[in-house]
Amino acid sequence: MEFENDQHNMIYYNQILRADQKKKSTKKKKSTSFAKKEVNFKDYLYVPDGLESIVYTIYFVLIPYIVGSVFLFFTIAGADVDNFKLLDMSAFFIVWAIGYEIVATLILISILVMFLKHDGDSD
Repeated sequence: MEFENDQHNMIYYNQILRADQKKKSTKKKKSTSFAKKEVNFKDYLYVPDGLESIVYTIYFVLIPYIVGSVFLFFTIAGADVDNFKLLDMSAFFIVWAIGYEIVATLILISILVMFLKHDGDSD
């Protein structure tokens, strides 16, 4: 009889321990939303302190233009320098817009990948 009583007490005690562990584990997990995650552009781009506005403007103009030029060189000119020279590269806005669309697409894809990798536990 005493043996059965000890078994019942042990089962009850283990249930209490499991309940306490479950409460502790739910309190530790404080998931953070992906949308509330802080973004610092200095993690992705080289930006000297004090020159942020100038450097971001240069990046905003040059990166899409260079990407657009490379895209036109490989797709339209067929990676041939003579054909590339025949293109009207004086249409700065058109080349920039093509590059901007490519860069924007790549940024959106990288954001999607970061979202899929986000586990919610880390800050």
